[in-house]
Amino acid sequence: MLPALAALLLLQQPPIVQPGAPGQPSKVISPDQARDLSQVQYVGADIKFMQGMIGHHSQAIEMVDLLKTRSQSRDMKLLGQRIEISQIDEIKMMQEWLRTRGQQVPTGKEHHTMPGMLMPGMLTKDEMTQLANAKGKAFDKLFLEGMIKHHQGAIQMVKELFTSPGAAQDSSIFAFASDVEADQSAEIARMGGMLMELSR
Repeated sequence: MLPALAALLLLQQPPIVQPGAPGQPSKVISPDQARDLSQVQYVGADIKFMQGMIGHHSQAIEMVDLLKTRSQSRDMKLLGQRIEISQIDEIKMMQEWLRTRGQQVPTGKEHHTMPGMLMPGMLTKDEMTQLANAKGKAFDKLFLEGMIKHHQGAIQMVKELFTSPGAAQDSSIFAFASDVEADQSAEIARMGGMLMELSR
């Protein structure tokens, strides 16, 4: 009698209801679907953020490449080195995150072919040309101003992610986006100080 009663109770378990996104209806899902977290832990805003940030980081690396030959300042070169190392590592992490989830994986060079589609803080083609044509202290000033703007754009992208419904629930995205906000805020402060020194 007891096994039969247990089986009957299992059959009478209440349905599992998955709430819909804002404006979308809820739906009943199976226990197997409830255990499958592969589609629950990220949303379109997470994918867009990771894909966009790859292009954003790639432009920062291009700016650092210019710095290597156009600046004479040791402090500037150390700054560039820090930016390059961290952003190359982060690009690899973002590409792997997207690849693992079967999403399109940008190389990072796509921003060159998307006029009018620049993400927040990215330098225009004309601004990049102006930077490439500068040298010495003039370059350093343009680089710092451009990279501050660039970092501020990345922080804006993080804020947009955090305000998107259902986004940043994946622990790896939440940790990465939080690190971007903290690290780039610290670098903005550091670069602001360097810019003040240049202006003296």
